[in-house]
Amino acid sequence: MSTFWSPGVAALTPYVPGEQPRQRMIKLNTNENPYPPSRGVESVLRHFSCEQLRRYPDPESLALRDMLARTYNVTREQVFVGNGSDEVLAFAFRAFFVRDGEALAIPEYTYSFYPVYCQLYGIELQKIALNDRWEVPLEHFPEKGHAGIAFANPNAPTGHAHSRQDIKALLERQRERVVLVDEAYYGFGSESAVPLVEDHPNLLVTGTFSKSRSLAGMRIGFAIGSRELIEGLERIKDSFNSYPIDPLASAVGIAALEDTQHYDECCRAIMETREATAQALKDLDIDVLPSRANFLFVRPTRHPAADVAAQLRAAGILVRHFGTPGLSDWLRISIGTEAEMTALTGALAAMNQTP
Repeated sequence: MSTFWSPGVAALTPYVPGEQPRQRMIKLNTNENPYPPSRGVESVLRHFSCEQLRRYPDPESLALRDMLARTYNVTREQVFVGNGSDEVLAFAFRAFFVRDGEALAIPEYTYSFYPVYCQLYGIELQKIALNDRWEVPLEHFPEKGHAGIAFANPNAPTGHAHSRQDIKALLERQRERVVLVDEAYYGFGSESAVPLVEDHPNLLVTGTFSKSRSLAGMRIGFAIGSRELIEGLERIKDSFNSYPIDPLASAVGIAALEDTQHYDECCRAIMETREATAQALKDLDIDVLPSRANFLFVRPTRHPAADVAAQLRAAGILVRHFGTPGLSDWLRISIGTEAEMTALTGALAAMNQTP
């Protein structure tokens, strides 16, 4: 503990990102897209003029917001952008969920940055237990007396996704506080809640370019909601950093959105590989939850999950083992290329041959 820290800093439990190894390994631990971005993105990078970098970027990110608005069939005024969805989520938690005497309702097992934001901002938490199928039970979220609701759809790390109709039913019961639906893993078989924004001014949908758009290294996130919610996010942004998206990131994001064919092909390939891998893992006596994300949540039955993760790492394959209470028996495995997933299942099959 430093004597120079502000009070409360030592008590924080920061988010722990997945390992980024320096040596060459098969990385199936951080849910990155195994395929490169579109050729349009590469063209932007090759031809971007450095002259633009001497000036501040557009503080309103109008070009990128316009492209997102066209992509999602909303207006520019309903779109907010930031440095990755983590920054957008951080702004949203501060803008909507800091309410004395009221707790934010989140699933018990979900994106582990949510509790970090709550601790940082002093937000009380109410964790909603998952059902026996490891699904987020939307009907168990409280109807009144809470600071709001936040959940990922598809959920991380479990992969389950609710339909748009399910979320609409939740919104019909939730009108007094913000409902935040984090769609970081949209694109791999789930339905987006964005069309519900028009009739539900308390709905905020967040998204990212990191997963389905293959741009985890660029840090572009966004939110779509009513003008009232977007203005709330803008007030936080302009009190923190008025220039969140640089001109290169904006141009790259626009190029990625324009190439719908590349997007569709990548998502389809990942979904096909996911389903083939799920079946291969089941054939190895590994429990696999249904997934609509670019990862699988699995439970080894012949060896402890921590041992499996360690043996895979020794074989040059990284998967995510959280090791936290309730999750210690499970592994989260990102979907890679067919060759990478074949290497994974081969290594797991070899483990099954050892006592």
